[in-house]
Parts: sequence; C-alpha cells; structure tokens
Amino acid sequence: MKIATVLGARPQFIKAAPVSRVLRKQYTEVLIHTGQHYDPNMSAIFFEELNIPTPDYYLGVGSGSHGKQTGEMLMKIEEIVMQEKPDYVLVYGDTNSTLAGALVASKLHIPVIHVEAGLRSFNKQMPEEINRIMTDHVSELLFCPTETAVENLRKENITRNVWNVGDVMYDAILYNKELAQRQSTILADLSLAEQSYYLITIHRAENTDDPDKLKAILAAFADIDGTKVWPIHPRTRHKLEEYGLDASAIPGLRLIDPVGYLDMLRLESGAKKIITDSGGVQKEAYFLRVPCVTVREQTEWVETLKGGANILTGTDREKIVAAVHKEVAPVYADVFGDGHAAEKIVAAIGQR
Repeated sequence: MKIATVLGARPQFIKAAPVSRVLRKQYTEVLIHTGQHYDPNMSAIFFEELNIPTPDYYLGVGSGSHGKQTGEMLMKIEEIVMQEKPDYVLVYGDTNSTLAGALVASKLHIPVIHVEAGLRSFNKQMPEEINRIMTDHVSELLFCPTETAVENLRKENITRNVWNVGDVMYDAILYNKELAQRQSTILADLSLAEQSYYLITIHRAENTDDPDKLKAILAAFADIDGTKVWPIHPRTRHKLEEYGLDASAIPGLRLIDPVGYLDMLRLESGAKKIITDSGGVQKEAYFLRVPCVTVREQTEWVETLKGGANILTGTDREKIVAAVHKEVAPVYADVFGDGHAAEKIVAAIGQR
C-alpha cells in the first residue's frame, strides 16, 4: 500500500513524526512538503530533530495570499499524485496544505485520511476553520484526537469511519520531552532560570492582520511584569514592521528567532505561564502541565479550558494582563489519549 502524506507547516511536522515512524514499518509513504513554512527554523530543523524522512517532493510554495498559496499547491500536488498513484492521501490539521491535499485527492477519487479531524472553533472568520470543515467533509478516514471532536462530526452527520485515537501531538511529547530536557541548552543560552519567565507565541491571522488587535496585545505585554520570551514568527515580525510597531521597546520582552521543536519544548516546560494564540501550543502547555493564556475568543481545544489550565482572553488588554497575573492551580485530565495514537491510526488503515 502506498500513502502520500501532504504537510507544510510546523505543527504538521510534529504530528507526522510519530505517524511516519509507525507507518513506514508496514507501508510505503511518499512525503510531499508544500513549503508553506520555509524558514529553516520552522521547517528543516524539525525534520532533523524529529527524524522525519527527507521529503520526496518539496514544492517551495512559500507565503502569499490564501488563494495564491492554495492554488499553487493544488496544481503541484495534483501533478505528483497523478504520477505516484497512491492508495490514500493523508493530511494533518487545518492549514492550506491540508485543504489542498484533501481537494486534490477527492477530485482524483483517492480516499483522504484526515488526522486531527473534527476540531471546531465555530468561528468561520478563521481560515483554519474553513479548512477543517471542508477537509472533514471530503475525507474517507477521520481520526479524531478527542471525544469532543467525534461529537462535532456527528452533529455534521459524519459518522462513518470515524475513530477517537487520541492526539498524535501527545505521542510526540511523550517521545521527546525527556530528550529535550537532556539535549536543549536554550535556557542556559538565554540565561533563563526555571519558572522565571513568560513564554509568548502570536501568529494567527485574526490577530496579526488587524493592527488594532496587535497594538492591544503589545500594550498588554507592556503591562505584564517580568521577563517575557517571544520566539517570533517571521510573518508576525513582518506585520509589526508593516504597522510600524516596535515590540523591542517593551520592558522585559525578549524577541528571539523561531526555535526548533526540542528548544520549544524546553522553553514551554520551563515557563511559569504561556501566552499564545496557537492551537498546538495550547495543547503542548496542557501536556506539559504549564498554565496557558490564549489570546483568542474561542478555542478548538475546549478540553484545555476545564480545570483552569487555559484561559481565553481575546485581545482585550486588561483581560490578558489579569489572566497572566492570576494565580491558578489547574486540574488536568487524561482526555487526549494514551500516547499511542499513531499505532491506532496505522492499525485502522490496515483494516480497510
């Protein structure tokens, strides 16, 4: 059996690592990297650290408008899929790479496997929400990370070939967190002590494409006492420059280049609190038992909100500051599986 895997962004590299490791023991995998994330610190380093096989195809699509980026992916992925003739096309998550891979396969009548199916923020202003919905509705095999995701699909009348396998990012955390503890030197390199800093990641278009929202977020950062470390996404850095915003002038805020997966795990595990708008980082915070503040109005990871582990603030300056300074004692639950999602996915594919 031949499976073509389409990926292109940092979270997908993390999800693909445990699945590819198991998948290649039994089947042939053709890896197609769209190049949606192309910065070396957001692409190549992940393949090296996570031991993901070198992509068979690199499309080099890069950044651009949603239409331009997705359209170029559609054309290039179609050529490869027609040449390779896989039995399945496997996609992860909710990026433009996800949607392009799913649309190409469905048009060519090749069954789609969607890993991380069923997520919903119920905010269609988010491009990721459109990508999720469309991908789920053309997929043949849908692998959900939680029972909530299964229920979301049921409400949309998607009940056939749906499995709750757990979260493959949890697989990756369990596999790599001790390695990160041993190998990463990022805290020493930045002269950071454990629990002495807040970790920030901001990159969602809903925040970065709105100058007023981005200004409010930066104003909140200025009001937060202490050291704040921000590995800044290239797109976010570009938006700050475009709007004439100088984040480097904020007291205690340290802007650094994007970091690899092991360094990111170490920064996350050592932080006293994480401030983010990333879905993946929300989960990593939960897995690592680090309190999280999410600068969004909704989250697809509603499980993280229970027990006070994650607080939604939107971009309201006062709400962000209050949530960051709030003393919390989160309660965590085992709602993301047992760390063997990859094995369950491959076993289910084999039963087809």
